[in-house]
Amino acid sequence: MNPIRIAYLINQYPKVSHSFIRREIQGLEKLGIGVERFALRGWDATLADAEDERERLRTRYLLRGGLVGLAKAALAALLSHPLRWLSALVLTLRMARRSERPWPLHLVYLAEACLLASWAEQARCDHLHAHFGTNSTDVVMLAALLSGCGYSFTVHGPEEFDKPAAINLAEKVRRSSFVVAISSYGRGQLYRWVDAGQWDKIRIVHCGLEQAFHDVAPVPVPVTPRLVCVGRLCEQKGQLLLLRAAHLLARKGVPLELVLAGDGELRPEIERAIAALGLGGQVSITGWIGSAEVRERLLASRALVLPSFAEGLPVVIMEAMALRRPVLSTYIAGIPELVTAGENGWLFASGSVEELAAAMEACLRSPPEALAVMGERARQRALERHDSDREAAKLAEQFRRAIHSQLSGLQEQAWSSSLN
Repeated sequence: MNPIRIAYLINQYPKVSHSFIRREIQGLEKLGIGVERFALRGWDATLADAEDERERLRTRYLLRGGLVGLAKAALAALLSHPLRWLSALVLTLRMARRSERPWPLHLVYLAEACLLASWAEQARCDHLHAHFGTNSTDVVMLAALLSGCGYSFTVHGPEEFDKPAAINLAEKVRRSSFVVAISSYGRGQLYRWVDAGQWDKIRIVHCGLEQAFHDVAPVPVPVTPRLVCVGRLCEQKGQLLLLRAAHLLARKGVPLELVLAGDGELRPEIERAIAALGLGGQVSITGWIGSAEVRERLLASRALVLPSFAEGLPVVIMEAMALRRPVLSTYIAGIPELVTAGENGWLFASGSVEELAAAMEACLRSPPEALAVMGERARQRALERHDSDREAAKLAEQFRRAIHSQLSGLQEQAWSSSLN
């Protein structure tokens, strides 16, 4: 029996914040599953990691040929499979009617799906999979209709849970072979928006940690009162609130160094806030950094602090815990599934400057020996739940079942047709 091949589609790949997708793909390939990488964009993005550079060379980009390339693919699909193409067009227009995005954009999704279906067929893919339940899943769903393959997708949140009706989440689940949630919280949110008859399709597959986080030797917790916040600089990550909490601690005379590791659209406003609060000597911004430097920054800090307002389950939390660093974060989404207050970190109410400042102060005043004990508990918890090989095996089994079910269904249809 030939090894199965999966077509993966991601909006942008590779990407600094999508290293967990790279690990998932590599885990599947270790199990003998072929993975063809497709993305809408990312061929010209700035990358900070050598592994991502290698992944880019293995990725084909749907938008690289521009609208002309998409139009040619749409015409070829219409001529080769007119009935499938018309069915996909009807579905496209129906999805557009419910969407918050303009209908011409959905026609672009259809053209992207035509190109993806063609490329996936050329690569002899057996199944299509998307990461994120937004427009990448629109494209995969349409490509599956055009190609006759089954499809699945991974839901991360929070965007899918903020506007489930606008992205037609229930329809995408209904048509899929199966759906992956990255946490129990995510599964519960999906249950809210789909019929109970669809619940059995939803499986939990955690994001996995790469081997570098398993093999790292213990590094003593530094005496330096340094905390690091890793993530995109944007409203939902709460960095502006973090600066206000740092200001409260500075007024109390609590020593603090704060590193904001990342970049994003909110950086100018954050830089203005740092200056306005007089925190220039205590707060630094690194810009985008690669996986190796993320590890170095985490190990050079007492703990990770992430005061998010909305999340799925941040990969950086499991990375910090695997490196034996406690975590300070909010009681939201899947975070409490990993972080236990008083055991391997601190949890506080989202949006509360006072509770955030109190958690930061408690961490900064804790002796390194106490933080080391919390760090060991954190590592055990992270490795138990986020082993990349084990999670890849769970996903591989779902792919095999979906493909077997698809083939069985086709055989039954052929048998029925022969009898008629």
